[in-house]
Amino acid sequence: MLKLYAHPFSSYCQKALTALYENGTPFDYRLLEGEEAQAELEALWPMKRFPVLVDGEQTVFEASAIIEHLQLRHPGAVRLIPDGDDAVEVRMLDRVFDNYVMTPMQKIVFDHLRPQDQRDACGVAEARAMLDTAYAWLERHLAGREWASRSGFSLADCAAAPSLFYADWVHPLDDAHGNVRGYRQRLLARPSFARAVEEARPYRAYFPPGAPDRD
Repeated sequence: MLKLYAHPFSSYCQKALTALYENGTPFDYRLLEGEEAQAELEALWPMKRFPVLVDGEQTVFEASAIIEHLQLRHPGAVRLIPDGDDAVEVRMLDRVFDNYVMTPMQKIVFDHLRPQDQRDACGVAEARAMLDTAYAWLERHLAGREWASRSGFSLADCAAAPSLFYADWVHPLDDAHGNVRGYRQRLLARPSFARAVEEARPYRAYFPPGAPDRD
C-alpha cells in the first residue's frame, strides 16, 4: 500500500492528492498532525517538506515527481503525463504554475506570518507583479482551451488547481481574466480536486491572510 505524508490544507499536497483521486489510486493517508507523524516525515526527508510518498522501499518527494512515479508504477485510466511533444507542454505548464503562480502566492501568504515590523513590502509587491504577469499570460494561453494542455486533464491541471485556488484568495482575478476565472471554476468542479478542497475546508480558519467566504 502506498503511504502519503501530507496535510489537506497544503497546496502542494492538494496537487498530489488530485492526481491520486483522479485515478482512484488506493493509498494510506498519513496526516501530518502531531509530533509522531512529523518525526516520521523528518526521518524520510530531512527538509521536512511535504507531500512525501512511500512506495515499498522507495521514497518520493516533490509533488511533480510523485505524480510521475504514480503514472510509471501505479497507472490509472487517466494519463496525467502524455507522450511526445504533449508531454513537453504538460511539464512546461507544470513549472509555470509552480514557479509563477504558486511561489508568489506563497510569498504573500508567508509574509502574513511575520511580525509586523519584519514584513517584506518590497517582496510582496514583486510577488503581486509576478502574479499579474502570470495571469495575463494564462489569459491568452487558456483562450479556447478547457484544460491547460491541449492533451486534456493532466499534471499541469493538478498544479494549476491549488495554485489558482489560493492565488485568487490573496490576489484576486478580475474581469480582465475571464478565461482564467472560468478555468479556475472548471478545476473546482473537477471531482478529484473538489474532494481535496472539501477535505481542507475545516482548516480554513488557519489561512494567514484570512480565507474569503467563498469557494
